[in-house]
Amino acid sequence: QVQLVESGGGLVQPGGSLRFSCVASGSIFSIYHMAWYRQAPVNQLELVATITTGGITTYAASVKGRFTISRDNAKNTVYLQMNSLKPEDTAVYYCNAQHRIADVTYWGQGTQVTVSS
Repeated sequence: QVQLVESGGGLVQPGGSLRFSCVASGSIFSIYHMAWYRQAPVNQLELVATITTGGITTYAASVKGRFTISRDNAKNTVYLQMNSLKPEDTAVYYCNAQHRIADVTYWGQGTQVTVSS
């Protein structure tokens, strides 16, 4: 069992920056691929960024060049640095852990980001 606790959401003006943190506990963090998803009102859940156990990253086209995902296995933490934020980035952001072998997935509780002037 893995518990994921996110932090770092809030209200920010367009063009601003935020950094999310997601701390994992309860299992060996390094064996999980990590990801950030988001869901805006009336939208489907969207995959934002992923980072594998080996540190390989992928990004949604809508955030590429603006967002950076990273992980610190020593701190059991995955980060999402978000720069040049746009109103369309407004959503609830969720941390996700996917076991690298088993079909096991865990979710954080979600954290709200609102980009507005």
